[in-house]
Amino acid sequence: QVQLVDSVGGSVQAGGSLRLSCAGSGYTARTNCMAWVRQAPGKVLEGVAVFHRYGSEIYEDSEKGQYTISGDNANNTLYLQMNVLEPEDNGIYYCAARHACSEDSLSVGSYAHWGQGTQVTVSA
Repeated sequence: QVQLVDSVGGSVQAGGSLRLSCAGSGYTARTNCMAWVRQAPGKVLEGVAVFHRYGSEIYEDSEKGQYTISGDNANNTLYLQMNVLEPEDNGIYYCAARHACSEDSLSVGSYAHWGQGTQVTVSA
């Protein structure tokens, strides 16, 4: 059984930074590909960054340079460093995991395991 637990998010002013984390437990071979997924107010879920356990990252185009995804394989923890936050970054952020990454890793429908989500609020 795989479990993902998202850290508490936070509230910042525009221009600030936040770091999210997600602690995984259980059968880690099922979590070689991990992602951060955002649900902005009134919008559908969208993948923003993907981390492959063996060393590659994928970013949604609009987040390149602003977000950094990383992972601590030894502790099965995923991170998302978010800088220069703007109100457009508001939303609930979920970590998600699946067995393997592929070309469609930013597509959220294929992820089998999900954290409970954490709120990120950016005020203007």
